[in-house]
Amino acid sequence: MLRLMRFAFAGGIGFAADAGALWLLMAVTPLGPFVARILSIGFALCVTWQINRHLTFSPSRRGVAQEGARYGGVGIATSVINYLVYSAILLALPAAPPLAALAAASLAAMALSFLGYSRLVFDR
Repeated sequence: MLRLMRFAFAGGIGFAADAGALWLLMAVTPLGPFVARILSIGFALCVTWQINRHLTFSPSRRGVAQEGARYGGVGIATSVINYLVYSAILLALPAAPPLAALAAASLAAMALSFLGYSRLVFDR
């Protein structure tokens, strides 16, 4: 249970990083909500890897490069689901704020992320 709480904490920090990057990219660049979100997801993955590595799960026995590749693989797979939910919300509800769509999509992908990271990246 403690690991799940730490994962939720890391996810909260990752959500803040994702939301902040999305807001900033949309505010200061000509990128729209779809392209900006791809970049913000990448930033959030880097942030959450470090938090999950040091707080939630502790480093795996693999080298940093192999662990990073595995984390990236799981992260990309769950980010595709996250991005599809985000895009579906914005396309179905054009008036929806991108940050609200981000929140809903992040919650939808959270369980898959935990399972993937705990079983495929930081397994013992």
